[in-house]
Amino acid sequence: MLNLFDIIDLRPGGFFLWALFLFMGREYVVMQSALSVLRYNRAVDHKIELSKGIQMNIVLLGAPGAGKGTQAAKLIEEFGTAHISTGDMLRAAVKAGTPLGKKAKSYMDAGDLVPDDVIIGLVLERLQEDDTKNGFILDGFPRTSAQAVALDAELSKMDRPLTAALLIDVEPEVIVKRLTSRRMCKECGYIGSVADASCPKCGGEMYQRDDDNEATVRNRLDVYEKSTSPLIDYYRGCNLLVSIDGDRDVDVVYADVKKALGC
Repeated sequence: MLNLFDIIDLRPGGFFLWALFLFMGREYVVMQSALSVLRYNRAVDHKIELSKGIQMNIVLLGAPGAGKGTQAAKLIEEFGTAHISTGDMLRAAVKAGTPLGKKAKSYMDAGDLVPDDVIIGLVLERLQEDDTKNGFILDGFPRTSAQAVALDAELSKMDRPLTAALLIDVEPEVIVKRLTSRRMCKECGYIGSVADASCPKCGGEMYQRDDDNEATVRNRLDVYEKSTSPLIDYYRGCNLLVSIDGDRDVDVVYADVKKALGC
């Protein structure tokens, strides 16, 4: 059986090659060790950055009722990233009875998308606030390819590109069942189910939102399929799309979300 001494003899020239081999081998080991440490440090730094909410610029995708808001809340709690929900902003405007709220309500009650000119300015204004500087989670925007293009253009101007487009994927019939049984507290906004006679958090009255009846839910899903679904292809083409099965336990879904984001 051959060994290194059979290949490299101990004559002057051979001894030189043998010494060179040992030296290079040692240097290779040292280099690999250094690279391993560098890769580890980069991974640690990445997790530290995520824990501080640095540059986690995410768009959440999925049909109404897929659970995007739930996953956003978990990310916010763990990483402190700013949550930008057009739905919450628009509902607040509706509750306040502002001109924008009244205009938006007519579309929301019918299950139609609120026009771009009503929400694009609102979202961009929100991105100027201090809590978004270390990252943001966009929930409910963009909803159309035109909005996505406009968003990318604005983020490019800000030098704050998206880091991921996270799709929470759930079958339509599962969503219909989820939303038609959903109830909301009039006092604190807690979201429960038809089984909740009163709010388990504050004891307030639970009610069904106007846009949670079956006819409206199905219309919203149809609108999503026609108008919003193309965003999946758009972000896939940008190499940003990550798809997660949302028809599972919330914590299981969240574990997959964090894995997909590298945290």
